[in-house]
Order: sequence, then C-alpha cells, then structure tokens
Amino acid sequence: MILINDFQAEPPALRDAMLAAVSRVLHSGWYILGSEVQAFEREWARVCGVSHAVGAANGTDAIEIALRSLDIGPGDEVVTTPMTAFATVLAIIRAGAAPVLADIEAETALLSLDSVERCLSSKTKAVVLVHLYGQVRAMPAWQQFCARHGVALVEDCAQAHLATLGGKVAGSFGRVGAYSFYPTKNLGAPGDAGALVTDDRALAERASRLRNYGQSVRYHHPELGMNSRLDELQAAILLERLNWLEGFTTRRREIARSYLE
Repeated sequence: MILINDFQAEPPALRDAMLAAVSRVLHSGWYILGSEVQAFEREWARVCGVSHAVGAANGTDAIEIALRSLDIGPGDEVVTTPMTAFATVLAIIRAGAAPVLADIEAETALLSLDSVERCLSSKTKAVVLVHLYGQVRAMPAWQQFCARHGVALVEDCAQAHLATLGGKVAGSFGRVGAYSFYPTKNLGAPGDAGALVTDDRALAERASRLRNYGQSVRYHHPELGMNSRLDELQAAILLERLNWLEGFTTRRREIARSYLE
C-alpha cells in the first residue's frame, strides 16, 4: 500500500536535523515567542518576498488575524470561494464578518472574478482568494479589481507554499497572505502551525498583538486578542524543514509532470 502522506518516509538527514532542533529548544528552556519563532518569521518573510511574517497557532487563526488586522468584523462581508476547506469560511465567521460565496471557474476551480463582482455590496470589505492546488493565476487582474472597488485582497495560501507567478510568491500580491503549516502541507510542522505575511508594517504589528491576547506590552491589552502563538518547537522544526522545501517542491513538480505526459 502506498500512503498519500507517509510521515515515516522522511530523509534520515532531515529527521536528525529535526531531532536536533527539538533538543535545542528543550535545552534553551524558552518555549513561547522566542528566538526560534523570530528566526522562522524572518526566514519565511524572506522566502515569500515580503517584509514581515507573523507566526500563528494554525492557518485558520492566521486568516482570522489577517481579517481582524484589517478592521474587518461585525457588519462586514467577505467574498470567498465555496471550493475551499471549511477553515476559510470559519475564519471569516470568527472574525465577525459574513462570508459571501461566489462561483468558481469551470477550468481551474478557482474563484471567478466576474462572479465576485456580482457579489459585491456596500458591506464588502475583502476578498479571500484561495490558491487552490497551488494555482496562482491572474493576480494583476485581482489586484486591480480590489483596488478599483476599495476592498482588501487577502490570500489563502494553505496549498501554495513556494507557488509563484511572474517571479512573485503566493502571499505577496495582496494586503496580506495566510499560510497553514499543518502536517500534510508542502511545508508541514509536526503539529498545528500557521503564519501571515505582509509588506504592511502596521498590519504586522497589529497581527502580532492580536495573536497574543491583544498585548504588545505584557499585561496591557488595548484590544481583545486571542491565544494563537506559534510555539518554539514548531518554529524550530519548520526552520529545518524549510531548508528542504525547494528540493521537495521540485520533486513534486517532476512527479506531477509525469502524470501529464
């Protein structure tokens, strides 16, 4: 039997590196929002070609935090696709907004721009664009569309690690992009983890507060946040796995091409 996801098939060198990372964290005695998280955030921002990355507990939280950082909440509408994981819609609802499901393109199963335009209302504040199956398409058109209508473009990149269009990486086209590092993702942690990426410094700073109870200074909570911190163990292992991501991605593409030939 060939498993869809075989976690026992990791290269021995990667396993050794991950075990060393675990040992490093355990010996440090620092488990929450420490140097490993900071290092991973810097490296993931670099890989995505943006200025800031903010770790979160999971990809669902990353979308919610992204929306809340854009001041999206009760009374607002967010347009997205029905062809996505439940988490995309759940994050919109948890942010307090109402999800509006537009139609998809028959050929790609991606969100239809024409359908989104028909779904817009005076309450629409954002479009959550899901890069389904790693497809990053028509981003200049989406950027122009969102700018013209005054709505934020939020990218759900849970299936688009290292996916590019015109030399730009998924997550760098909109106001903010959200990633999941669930174990089955192309860059997967040994547990739940996520991050959002952005070039907007103020948005990144607010996201950093929201993930940590709404505080930037300990015990001072100017707004209601949440407990969604990326922990040191997950960050340390993600750092090691990130070193292998490009090679794994190349191999995935080679295998995919063999099915198309």
